[in-house]
Amino acid sequence: MTIRIDIWSDIACPWCRIGKARFESALARFAHRDEVEVAWHAFILDPDLPVRYDGTEVEYLIERKGMPRAQVEAMTQQIAQAGAGEGLDFDFDSVVPSSSLAAHALLKYAEATGADVGAVEDALFDAHFRDGEVIADADVLVRIGAAQRLDAGAVRAGLTDPTVMRAVQADLAAAQQIGVSGVPFFVFEQKYGVSGAQPAEVFTQALEQVWAEVHPQVGLTPLGEPDAAACGPDGCAVPTRPDAGAEQS
Repeated sequence: MTIRIDIWSDIACPWCRIGKARFESALARFAHRDEVEVAWHAFILDPDLPVRYDGTEVEYLIERKGMPRAQVEAMTQQIAQAGAGEGLDFDFDSVVPSSSLAAHALLKYAEATGADVGAVEDALFDAHFRDGEVIADADVLVRIGAAQRLDAGAVRAGLTDPTVMRAVQADLAAAQQIGVSGVPFFVFEQKYGVSGAQPAEVFTQALEQVWAEVHPQVGLTPLGEPDAAACGPDGCAVPTRPDAGAEQS
């Protein structure tokens, strides 16, 4: 019996990139990793973000979030350092703030074709946070899809396919229904929620706990004195301690 993990994430979220790396690190070390089903779901942090924001990531955060420049610069530096600790490259000076809706459409199309959604998502994160690509640009998305062995023409059509867009909207609605207000957000077996880019050890603990619940221990856990008086097929034993039970024959 597999266990299922649903993950809400946004390509425009740097902590989602880090959280994905930490979760996958824990999963790679999990003894039952081949029996874990992972489903990625769309989340859009800023639905009002245009196809391309006319400014830098720092300027966007200052304008849209009302944060002081010094605070934004310190935050991006801390995120970059955290990413480096996971082997990830962040170049906030080159990030082009842009809508992530089309990127989520690519992910949903990739999922429908049976492609490796996690690999496509990694490519999108790298394009956005490392390479300064516009993740709302159809040409960029087609190129990313083609690099993951998806048909370029089909990817371009899939970006605006009504069925694909309904799948994206279903993810957004599901997030709202269960109260997801920030990402990354991990749901284990529709029972436990883990919010944020937790350390890998937290994901390891969650995996082991959920696995134990889904696969309860077979047999009984012994309690009491192991050498208490008892009878078996070969006769009755005499306890080694006087208070362990009355002598039997």
